[in-house]
Amino acid sequence: MLNEDLKSLKKWFIDYSRSFYSSDEGDQKNISLKVEHTYNVCENIILIVNEQSLSRNEIMLADAVALFHDVGRFPQYAKYRTFRDSISVNHGKLGAEVLEKEKVLQNLPVNEQELIINSVKFHNAFAIPDLQDRRIIFFLKLIRDADKLDIWRVFSEYFESDEKERASAIGLGLLDLPEYSEKVLSCLYDKKLASLADLKTLNDFKLTQLSWVYDLHFKTSFRLLIERDYINRISRTLPQTDEIKKALTVLKEFAFQKQK
Repeated sequence: MLNEDLKSLKKWFIDYSRSFYSSDEGDQKNISLKVEHTYNVCENIILIVNEQSLSRNEIMLADAVALFHDVGRFPQYAKYRTFRDSISVNHGKLGAEVLEKEKVLQNLPVNEQELIINSVKFHNAFAIPDLQDRRIIFFLKLIRDADKLDIWRVFSEYFESDEKERASAIGLGLLDLPEYSEKVLSCLYDKKLASLADLKTLNDFKLTQLSWVYDLHFKTSFRLLIERDYINRISRTLPQTDEIKKALTVLKEFAFQKQK
C-alpha cells in the first residue's frame, strides 16, 4: 500500500458515509456517531501499532482496517434502523461485502485486499476464527482492541448522559432495569467473555462490555483502558452490590497485571 492509496481510501470513506446523512435529527445522530467512532478507532489502532515493531506498510494497512471495520454499519442502519446485529444483519460480514461490491480495494495487491476484507469480516466475531494466515489473526487482534477501546468511550458517555441526548440506536433496545443476570456476572469472576445471547437488561450489557477486558491482546490496550478509566466509568452506573464489587475487583486486578 502506498500513501496515495491510503489517501484515496480515506476519501472514499468520507464520500460513502456522507451518502447516508439524513435530514432527520435522530437518524443523523446515529450516523454521525459511527463516523466519529471510526476515526477514533483509527487513532486507537495507530497508538497500538506505534508500540509494535511494524513496517510503514503494515501501519497503513492497520489504519485502513480501522477505517473500514464498521463500514457495514451505514447500510445496516439505513435498512433496519438499528445497530443490533441479532435482529438485522452481521455488520462485519456486510462491511466485507460492501468493500468487494464497490471494488474499494481493487488497486491494492491481492494479499492486502484479503487481509483488509477478512479483518473487517471477522472483527466483531465472538472469538477470533482459527485462520491459517497468522498475519490476518494479528490484524484481527489489533482491530478488536482498537474497536473495544472506543466502544467503551461511546458507552461511558451514553450511560453518563441525559436520555434526551443519547443516540437512539446505541442502547440496543434493552430495558434499563435494576436487575442483572448472575450468568453474565459470573463471566467476570471466571475471566471469560459474556455472550450477547444472554442479555436481558441494560445492566447485563454493561457487565458484558466489562468482560471484554478479557479479550484484549496488547499491553498498550490495557494501558489505554486504565488511563481512560473506562472500567470505573461503566461500573459506577451498575447496581453497587457486593457481588458486583467483588467481580470488578477481579477484573481490575487482571487489567493492571496485563499492562505491565
